[in-house]
Amino acid sequence: MVLASIPSPSQAEWYIGPFPLRAYAIAIILGIIVAWWWMDRRYTRKGGPEDVSIDIAVWAVIFGILGGRIYHVITDYQLYFGPGKDPWRALYIWEGGLGIWGAIALGGVGVFIAMRRRGLRMLPMADALAPALLVAQALGRWGNYFNQELYGKPTDVPWALEIDPAHMVGGYPTGTTFHPTFLYESLWCIAGAVLLVSVEKRLRLVGGQLFAAYGMFYTAGRVWIEMMRIDDAHHILGLRLNVWTSIILFCVALVALIVLRKRYEAHPERNDIWLSDEAREAYENSRDSTPAEASEESDTPAET
Repeated sequence: MVLASIPSPSQAEWYIGPFPLRAYAIAIILGIIVAWWWMDRRYTRKGGPEDVSIDIAVWAVIFGILGGRIYHVITDYQLYFGPGKDPWRALYIWEGGLGIWGAIALGGVGVFIAMRRRGLRMLPMADALAPALLVAQALGRWGNYFNQELYGKPTDVPWALEIDPAHMVGGYPTGTTFHPTFLYESLWCIAGAVLLVSVEKRLRLVGGQLFAAYGMFYTAGRVWIEMMRIDDAHHILGLRLNVWTSIILFCVALVALIVLRKRYEAHPERNDIWLSDEAREAYENSRDSTPAEASEESDTPAET
């Protein structure tokens, strides 16, 4: 007998005049704002230059949303292409559907471009972003709750999730309740953010290792959460595609964690350097030329 359950939201969008206000978009935007705010504080508190986070956020958000949607459409192409499907719905991002792997991959490209334009290194920004990104993902998952999507297997635990018949998959009878995987992932991400901050305070990490730790933690949780889901997905050797993606990325993050440490041991002087090689050289050259230029200016009579 179900003693309690999480009710489904009565609606996922509201209208302000003719303009729709969708819960999915609100969750994503709120996650972006919180992540940007915390990332900015972390980056500048560690000595990073100010007034760069807005530029970084714009590039990351645009590329991240584009990458997330592309990954979703490619991996779930059956939802948009084929007999009886409407390909234009692939553009309807407000209906839900952002693949986190595509968002991080292409969002990272956006951050790289922005940092490159500023002459700054990527790894310190990645470390500043790591726990903030987990908080953004935790908030963004609540958009799935309002859309009544990506839930788990049937269960009668007290925190089971109710799903309206219109959103129920798998042919389950009305009244069936499911694992709230959106909630599991949200709590996992919050726990990960706390863990990363704690590890950062207690261990001497080198540039990029905190982001690698983020990759390991998130993918480890994503494996067991993904195994619970019952929505349609492509399978390879009996496992969902996103499970294999998580396993591969966990291994990549583990290798990165080790390689970054070895690189630091070989060149300890390069750790915690904010400027890129080209920008640092230009900066040092400008400092070397400043005294001479100032001396020349001091010999010139002031205009009256």
